[in-house]
Amino acid sequence: MSLTRLAVDRAAEGRPVRVGLIGAGKFGSMFLSQVPTITGLEVTCIADLDVARARTACAAVGWDADRTRGTAFVEDGAALAARDDVDVVIEATGNPRAGIAHALAAIEAGKHVVMVNVEADVLAGPALARRARSAGVVYSMAYGDQPALVAEMVDWARSAGFNVAAAGKGTKYLPAYHAVTPDDVWRHYGLTPEQAAAGGMNPQMFNSFLDGTKSAIEMAAIANATGLGVPEDGLSFPPCGVDDLAHVLRPRELGGQLGTAPGGTGAVEVVSSLERDGRPVFRDLRWGVFVVIEAPNDYAAACFAQYGLPTDATGRYAAMYKPFHLIGLELSVSVLSAALRGEATGAAEAFRAGAVAVAKRDLRVGDRLDGEGGYTVWGRLAPASAATDATLPLPIGLAHKVEVVRDVPAGQALTFADVRTEEDAVVALHREALQIDGT
Repeated sequence: MSLTRLAVDRAAEGRPVRVGLIGAGKFGSMFLSQVPTITGLEVTCIADLDVARARTACAAVGWDADRTRGTAFVEDGAALAARDDVDVVIEATGNPRAGIAHALAAIEAGKHVVMVNVEADVLAGPALARRARSAGVVYSMAYGDQPALVAEMVDWARSAGFNVAAAGKGTKYLPAYHAVTPDDVWRHYGLTPEQAAAGGMNPQMFNSFLDGTKSAIEMAAIANATGLGVPEDGLSFPPCGVDDLAHVLRPRELGGQLGTAPGGTGAVEVVSSLERDGRPVFRDLRWGVFVVIEAPNDYAAACFAQYGLPTDATGRYAAMYKPFHLIGLELSVSVLSAALRGEATGAAEAFRAGAVAVAKRDLRVGDRLDGEGGYTVWGRLAPASAATDATLPLPIGLAHKVEVVRDVPAGQALTFADVRTEEDAVVALHREALQIDGT
């Protein structure tokens, strides 16, 4: 039965799906804008460190006074998770440590979790998903964000009997972007600092999209949810439009540019909407997602051509794609799927990849790291590998407000041994997640 029908039936029974939202930023606001038009779904509580901002967000997305009055507003996400009038908790803070704490509180309280916070998912997703299964609740990626959309496309392809050669998303990328800091981010978006400030835009957050960190985080989440491999040398961001996906993202031995992943599996990748000289790619996929599939036989390959799929020269590799994603406007799909079907729209199964912190500049003893999108480090996709404490890569999600204890040259990935960290609950959960290999 469709989610719409299930939700309508719940409304008719007087049992709508009750949602608690933690974090009323852009993603959360986009979700809130859709709530009045979704039968069978209600937001009963919103948690935000700035309650006044959360109320303003509700007004800005068109909520009327009655709906706002009927919703509780709190500062504490853990308190929201414990409420009796919440069935599904949406974690949308963007803070990995807060996200993990909120997810644990929700799972302990017997609530489903929709994890918008990909930063938290890449740090500890496999461990959180395992805890949720043990508690009989759902831990899910957020539909509308690229990781869940790509996971859906990969599942579709495999369910239809295709081998997945590659899957991922598009973005605006040039190699020089890895060194960009919040001081010069806006010129790459065609904005002045004054225009960005007037729009309430956070330079460090926007820079995390530009410098490659978000791409690394999202591709790690996809790899951990689907079993797709990660190229040993990380993302290569090849310039590529939608018509050339199957040609560019086929194996290198066939003339493509797809990096080799351990175990011979298909791989995640991100394609750039810019040629390396800065020219725009023809029919780029900057806002979309894709999957490149391989025909299992000659008959299927012939069908690719007969039904108009863009293929490579052999005809055996073809691409499917969605040109856009609507982020929080689509989030209710995850909420309803968790509550009404008991199914996740993608979830981490094992720790296959992470986003490791790489020095943007020469780092010296005593420097303090400032996390994703900042001045000191950017996140690079890396496959999981066996490591000692001395060589264990430092995830970008833990590279915030920690002190460097030995010099690290620009371009080098940091390890736990390079910084002063405390062995707290989040670090312990990350280490637990590292041990989950899906076997």
